[in-house]
Amino acid sequence: MKRILIVDDAATVRLFHRAILESAGYAVDEAVNGIEALEKALQSTFDLYLVDVNMPKLDGYGFLRELRGSDLPQAPAIMISTEAGARDEQLAYAAGANAYLVKPTRPERLLLLVRMLIGEVPA
Repeated sequence: MKRILIVDDAATVRLFHRAILESAGYAVDEAVNGIEALEKALQSTFDLYLVDVNMPKLDGYGFLRELRGSDLPQAPAIMISTEAGARDEQLAYAAGANAYLVKPTRPERLLLLVRMLIGEVPA
């Protein structure tokens, strides 16, 4: 079973994404900020990360830069944010994101991206 880490400080967003992903058969874990996400990545391997931009302690950009610059096993990351500007998307890709979605996410769009990035459907 593929494992996905949701990194978001908003409990309602984590719950929403968890429900979508678990109903599609994925194992889901959660972190409330980038520091907790790095700690979880040190303890366990994930197949995909869903990452919010704006979080306390360590934001999504910082988390991805730390992850990408480390010796930890690498996995694709979808950055999900309320920030809809082109600059925000550019910053996400520069930090190491593989895809960028604007909240609120449509479940079918999220699942399609997840399946593509973990290799379950062709890109």
